[in-house]
Amino acid sequence: MKTTSTGMKIPWGKVVVPCMAVLFLFFSSIQVCVAQDFGDGGGATGAAPPPEADTCDGIFLAYNFEGREKEYPRLKNASAQPYSFKASATVLNAGSYELKSWQIFIGFQHDEILVSADGAMVMDGDGLPLRVGNNGTHLVGYPQTDLKTAIETAGDQSQIMAKVEMKGTQFGVKKGDPMPKTIKLVNDGYKCPAPKRYQKSMHVCCTRDPKYKPKQIKTKFMPRQNGDLSFTYDVLQAYEGNYLAQVTIDNNNPLGRLDHWNLTWEWMRNEFIYSMRGAYTHKKDPSECIYGAAGQYYKDFDFSQVMNCQKKPVIADLPAEKANDDKVGKLPYCCRNGSILPTTMNETKARSIFQLQVYKLPPDLNRTALNPPQNWKIDGLLNPNYKCGPPIRVDPTEFPDPSGLQATSNAIASWQVTCNITKPKPKQSRCCVSFSAYYAESVIPCNTCACGCEEETKQCNPNAKPMLLPPEALLVPFANRTAKAKAWADLKHLPNPKPLPCPDNCGVSINWHVDSDYKTGWTARITLFNWDEFAFEDWFTAIQIKKAYPGYQNVYSFNGTKLPGLNNTIFMQGLPGLNFLVGETNGTDPKRDPRVPGKQQSVISFLKKDTPNINVAAGDGFPTKVIFNGEECALPTQLPKRSGAHRSSRVGFLPAILLAVLTFVLMNERFQ
Repeated sequence: MKTTSTGMKIPWGKVVVPCMAVLFLFFSSIQVCVAQDFGDGGGATGAAPPPEADTCDGIFLAYNFEGREKEYPRLKNASAQPYSFKASATVLNAGSYELKSWQIFIGFQHDEILVSADGAMVMDGDGLPLRVGNNGTHLVGYPQTDLKTAIETAGDQSQIMAKVEMKGTQFGVKKGDPMPKTIKLVNDGYKCPAPKRYQKSMHVCCTRDPKYKPKQIKTKFMPRQNGDLSFTYDVLQAYEGNYLAQVTIDNNNPLGRLDHWNLTWEWMRNEFIYSMRGAYTHKKDPSECIYGAAGQYYKDFDFSQVMNCQKKPVIADLPAEKANDDKVGKLPYCCRNGSILPTTMNETKARSIFQLQVYKLPPDLNRTALNPPQNWKIDGLLNPNYKCGPPIRVDPTEFPDPSGLQATSNAIASWQVTCNITKPKPKQSRCCVSFSAYYAESVIPCNTCACGCEEETKQCNPNAKPMLLPPEALLVPFANRTAKAKAWADLKHLPNPKPLPCPDNCGVSINWHVDSDYKTGWTARITLFNWDEFAFEDWFTAIQIKKAYPGYQNVYSFNGTKLPGLNNTIFMQGLPGLNFLVGETNGTDPKRDPRVPGKQQSVISFLKKDTPNINVAAGDGFPTKVIFNGEECALPTQLPKRSGAHRSSRVGFLPAILLAVLTFVLMNERFQ
């Protein structure tokens, strides 16, 4: 108890409360004073970097596994049980050089499906959700693409560090904390050692490679990259709520090509396409705008005139008859029905251009708030598979002044997307090759499921070797080859499996036939078969034939050119008037005759004086790579064998005859 000056007795508990209140106010005032101190980190924002980064003089990467939960369906099979997981990745510039367009690789290994990645984009352009558990995935920064140094930002964490928050699904890990194999920086000029691993985290410090000699960058932004195919996204006019952009597609690969191309990308800021020139979108549906964020902001807008409201529009080139249309045409390099030829065929047709008016939504209404679309992807009718990187800010593109004066005008802002051709995976090609020779009775057909197999393969074996065929069977569709293949197998005592191998399912097949082999030279015959119903205009094919290339002499029914700079490649295209590979048509009597493929054929001659040690039959007379319209075709896994069945049988019988004679002589001597 405490006695006051008036003699009143107060319990101690009631004295402590006001004292604590005074102390609270006192210390609160001290906190306010400390907050005004501009000491270390006083101006920094964002989360603090991990303590392990203090010893890093480069780019510090960290991966943290934040937990997982079992998800539906609940299965007894542990290897198929799905789990949802959360993880984060940190990229910190702890060095003295700015990191432009940062890219990291995370080696996922537990059949993960990446559902979201806030702060980054998937590099391969497929978008999310995406299976990443087999080969890992590359992530690029978005919207923060560049990481400045602490020196030039006074340690501002928001400018030198990026954090990626990931959510996904993984399968089949019963216990423990599933971690990736590795994490590393992909940018040129850096070396990453093996990361240090812990139970739920890993980190690594990537340092600059002393042997790396960076190019002298004389531009404000990143220098333009080289690739097989490149897109340039130029903003030509910018207004408060919309802008005019131009997309330029350049084919830089001498063997690359696109036919009837379809381009798709992903809008990240709720943009929509109001109008287009030089191209169009496959879908025109205003409902996604009206019932979405655009309809809430543009309340009195007439969306019936809008070209496209999709988050991932599919864009195609206009046909040639629209080239001079006042509303949608009259652009250079536009309106070619989606054909982009290689420079080896026609340099003026190796480019395509279109323009689009893009409307933006808050908070990007400022005319300088410009964000290009992400996840670019392009495909064609029968063309190579292009893998595209993220848009990279480059110096504004220069254009000739429209007045005709000797002056140039610059785009407001420019981005470049670089794409490279990837080799088709097994059973994912679009064309195939068969081999035959004058010395072999049987044709080596295209590989089973060379261009993929249908889901229903119960009636055929997708993993069996293809059956050898008689030469005339190449002219018959696969559905009509069964009887010929079985009869040929019985006649030549070849395997006749059950079930039979599945078809190759290729729209285009090419036969390479060794036609002759003599003292001074040899010849081959190449035949192109089109099993699709559409024709290929301005087609081309290219072959790599390493040992025989120096002896190439001529191709007679095609226009042939040697390309020594492309790994000994012979480039062939149709002569004027013969540049159409027509589609499959009905036979003379559709009820009895099978359909007939479109066909082009030519003989190719080679001389041996420049290839004295060539062995045509042993494999030197067959190509190691065949390309049709830019697509690499699937090659057979075996070569034709000499049919010398009669000669082989005589040689095979000779030891048996000698053995019989010798046995007879010995038995006679023994009996005697």
